[in-house]
Amino acid sequence: MKILLTTSFLILSIHWFAVGQTQNEQLLQVDLGWEKALLESDVAFLENLLADKFVWVHNHAGQIDGKEAAVGRAKRIKAGQADDTKNRTSRDQKVMIVGTTGVVSGYTVVDRGPSPTTYHFMRTYALVDGQWKLLANHTMAIPEEE
Repeated sequence: MKILLTTSFLILSIHWFAVGQTQNEQLLQVDLGWEKALLESDVAFLENLLADKFVWVHNHAGQIDGKEAAVGRAKRIKAGQADDTKNRTSRDQKVMIVGTTGVVSGYTVVDRGPSPTTYHFMRTYALVDGQWKLLANHTMAIPEEE
């Protein structure tokens, strides 16, 4: 009986630990999916991921896009518009979840040639009906000398 109780407690402890890990890992995987979808111009993924009121503030607010602009760009690339992005690599991501809101921040190195640009990003997600939706994305180019 003692072994059964100890084993049950251990299994429940592992389960509760895994649940916390799983939500952070799930959001990180969704965020990596965002990067992949941008690289591959995956229209269906973007349409599903982005909240209707999505906002993307680019470097120094030089450009501000919504869902329509982000998805529209992917559609144009799929239709043949040139895209010079060769690769997108994320690193040093941090995930913070409070209730149904998640924030992922980190760096993305975007290779458009001749030399890659490193961006710091902060993305805000909301958990809606069990699915993460991207509400906002803020990106800032990091000068090479920093």
